[in-house]
Amino acid sequence: MPDVVLAVDLGGTNTRVALVDRHREVRATASGPTPGAAGAEAIVTTIVGLAVGLLEANPSSRLFGLGVASAGVVDRARGVIVSSTDTLAGWAGTPLARWLREGMGERLPAGAAIEIQNDVDAHAWGEFRFGAARGASSALVVAVGTGIGAGVIVEGRPLRGARHVAGEIAHLPAPGAESFRCPCGRRGHLEAIGSGVGLHRLYLAAGGDPAVADAKQVVARAARDEIAAAAIARSATAVGRALAGAVSLLDPELVVVTGGVADIGESWWSPMRAAYLAEAIDALQDVELRAGSAGGHAALRGAADAVWEQIEGTA
Repeated sequence: MPDVVLAVDLGGTNTRVALVDRHREVRATASGPTPGAAGAEAIVTTIVGLAVGLLEANPSSRLFGLGVASAGVVDRARGVIVSSTDTLAGWAGTPLARWLREGMGERLPAGAAIEIQNDVDAHAWGEFRFGAARGASSALVVAVGTGIGAGVIVEGRPLRGARHVAGEIAHLPAPGAESFRCPCGRRGHLEAIGSGVGLHRLYLAAGGDPAVADAKQVVARAARDEIAAAAIARSATAVGRALAGAVSLLDPELVVVTGGVADIGESWWSPMRAAYLAEAIDALQDVELRAGSAGGHAALRGAADAVWEQIEGTA
């Protein structure tokens, strides 16, 4: 009977759950769309439904705890969502740890550990422990996907900040974004043009085909559509410039960049790197910008590791 913890990766588009054993290996997974527009109760119901289904499909597993990587700003000590963008409607203020304990009921043993943290913090920890940042003393891990987030590792531990917002690179002011609305409600932030949603907006704003529905379709057209290629380059440039600013402030040993937009390939990485090098001071020209290697399970493994650390007394 394997000992496991439940790990949850709650994103703006999809929710994934996994059973992760003491060796931090993912044994089984399940996933479904995140009902972001339906509100907090619907989101929690989705998490619980996926978790219960996974446990029922693996009846021999012995559950020891629950770790969640959630979009939004998270008060880890209380297990509460402090703030969130409109990607997840009504998510701010959700007492997630309490609601999940109530929703899981007897399936979650009394006194079982629950760890709630920001999704990119968990992703960063997954890359630090198991992926591209393994062995580094410090790292900035940036996820560029539907949205943008970052986690900061300093001296081998996550930097969360006095108000739980350390690493919120998405909301740095970004030249060229002034006329675009960020999901936080303000204009001019990096996520408004540097994310997958932002890339699509840049394409449409430049006169692209309105029938193109999302960033994936923009990328698919890039080889034959100059507007699409330019949108990718402009979006990537915004990310590279923001990284230069963040690295100037933090001076990490290395930077790991991951996520669906980063997976576009060299047509994204080349302008992103060029923009970084154009902005970074001489002392930071040699900072490596490295692609993530922990794969799609990075956030799940990072969330699970936090729970196992608590259980094993090493947190």
